Amino acid sequence: MSDRFAGRQILVTGAAHGFGRAIAIAFANQGAAVIACDIIAEEVAETARIAGNGCSSRVLDVTDPVAVKKMAAEIGNSVDILVNNAGGVRGQSGRPIEQITPQDWHDVVDVNMTAVFLMAQAVAPGMKARRWGRIVNISSGAGLGISLTGIQAYASAKAGQIGLTRQLAHEFGPWNITVNNVAPGFIRSNPATERQWEAMGEAGQEKLVQNIALKRLGQPEDIANAVLFFASEEANWISGQVLSVDGGK
Repeated sequence: MSDRFAGRQILVTGAAHGFGRAIAIAFANQGAAVIACDIIAEEVAETARIAGNGCSSRVLDVTDPVAVKKMAAEIGNSVDILVNNAGGVRGQSGRPIEQITPQDWHDVVDVNMTAVFLMAQAVAPGMKARRWGRIVNISSGAGLGISLTGIQAYASAKAGQIGLTRQLAHEFGPWNITVNNVAPGFIRSNPATERQWEAMGEAGQEKLVQNIALKRLGQPEDIANAVLFFASEEANWISGQVLSVDGGK
């Protein structure tokens, strides 16, 4: 335990499990007041329970503009640090583009990119008023290359999120608000990545690990550590950057 983030209010989306849970717990352990948000009520409540008294939970659909605005009004524009972690493939798997419906496309783009726009828009007034803020977006190695899932919308949305990160860094910079991006490699962190891991088979799993410089998979806490760095005072002159946390490629 430490008080590194004492007095700061943190909002973490997608905090029901995986990266989001690890990030919420890490901030709470360092003295922050954390609001853990997710659409999965029971699991995000469990995150708050594990994180302790410094963490509360809220059910939030980050793709719903009305819900996002309502949440921002209810917490009084008090967010100092926003972590946009919500995302994923929405239960989809890789298919030929001819089989993708417009709704399939929008479902994935909305949660991985549009939600980042909505959340940043919601917290911006409070951060600007205080002339201080940190926004950390969680993209993916898929945003820098191709997606292991083969899902066109996922790769496109994660790349678009990186572009939005860079644009917002310049827009928000005059108010002393930094905007950065963490791009994780493959980590077994949630039910979707577990299904993906199993689908690879032993040969595919071994190939993936051998393509990593450190020859091992990472943990959700590795992503949380990168987020805490971007949120810290040590990173106060870093903005618009993408940090790959992938074991080395």
